Amino acid sequence: MIALPKNIEFVEVGPRDGFQNIKEFIPTQTKLAVIEKMIAAGVRTMEVTSFVHPKAIPQMVDAAEVAKAIVANYQDHGLKAMALVPNLTGAKKAYECGIKEVTYVISASEKHNMANINRTREQSLADLQGITAEMPDLKIRIGVATSFGCPFLGKVDYDLVLSLIEAVVGYGVDSIILCDTIGIANPKQVSELVTAVKEKFKNIRLGLHLHDTRGMGLANTLAGLEAGVTIFETSVGGLGGCPFAPGAAGNTASEDMINMLHAMDIATGVDLDQYLEAVKIVREQIQPVLTGHMAYACKYGNV
Repeated sequence: MIALPKNIEFVEVGPRDGFQNIKEFIPTQTKLAVIEKMIAAGVRTMEVTSFVHPKAIPQMVDAAEVAKAIVANYQDHGLKAMALVPNLTGAKKAYECGIKEVTYVISASEKHNMANINRTREQSLADLQGITAEMPDLKIRIGVATSFGCPFLGKVDYDLVLSLIEAVVGYGVDSIILCDTIGIANPKQVSELVTAVKEKFKNIRLGLHLHDTRGMGLANTLAGLEAGVTIFETSVGGLGGCPFAPGAAGNTASEDMINMLHAMDIATGVDLDQYLEAVKIVREQIQPVLTGHMAYACKYGNV
C-alpha cells in the first residue's frame, strides 16, 4: 500500500470557478453568505473571486466588493483569500482590494490559451514577467490549464506542460497547479504527469485542480495523493468549469472530496457537517441541481 499523507491543503475555488458559469447574477450578499459559511466550517484557503473584465465573465462584476468584504472581515482569521487574475490590470485591482496572492492561468495548449484569454503562451509569459517585475510583493500561483487534455488540440504532450513550468519557474514562481480543464484525465495519466513534474522540479509546491466531467474526479484525486500531491482545488457542489472550453462543466465537488479524505483518515481542516451548510445555500439559492453526491446523501438531501 502506497503511503498516503496525513493531511492535505484544501483549496476552495467555488466562489470563483464555481460561480463564473452561473448565468443569472448571484447577489453579492449571497456570494458572501456562502463564503462565510465555508470559512466557519474551517476553510482556510479560497479563491474568493476573479478580476476578469465583466464583459468576459459578467458574474464577476462585483469582484472588488467581494474581495474587500472578505479581506476586511477575515484577514485576522488565518484565511488565505486569493483571486484569479488574467493580466497586470487584474493583478493591480486584486492587490488594491487587499488580496496578497493570485492565480494566473496559462494554458499548456496554445489553442486553448487563445480561446481563454486571446493571447499566445509567449504573450502570457511576457505579461507574467511584467506582473512579477512591477508587483514583487504579490505572490503568484500558476494554474497550468489543459495539463491533461485540450478541447481543441486533443491530447496534450507532457513536454508542453514541463516547458511551461520551466518558463514560469524562471520568473520566480514556486507554486504550480496542474488543471484538468475539461475533466478528461485518468488516474494513470495523473500519476505519470505528477511524477514527471516532481522529478524535474523538486522545489515547487504542486497542486491539482481536477474536474469531474467524466466521473473520475475522486479517482484522479487518489492517484494524485499516491503520487505525493497534498494540495487539491475543488468547488462547492461540483459547480464550475472553464467557460471557454467546450465540455468543461463540473469540478470535483468539495464536499465529496472532503468526505472521501476523512473516511481515509486524511485531515482537511474542514468540518464536513458545517461545510454542508454552505452547500445548502448553493442548492437553495444558486443552483438547485448539483453534481456533488453529499448534498443528496445527508440530511439536506431529498431521500
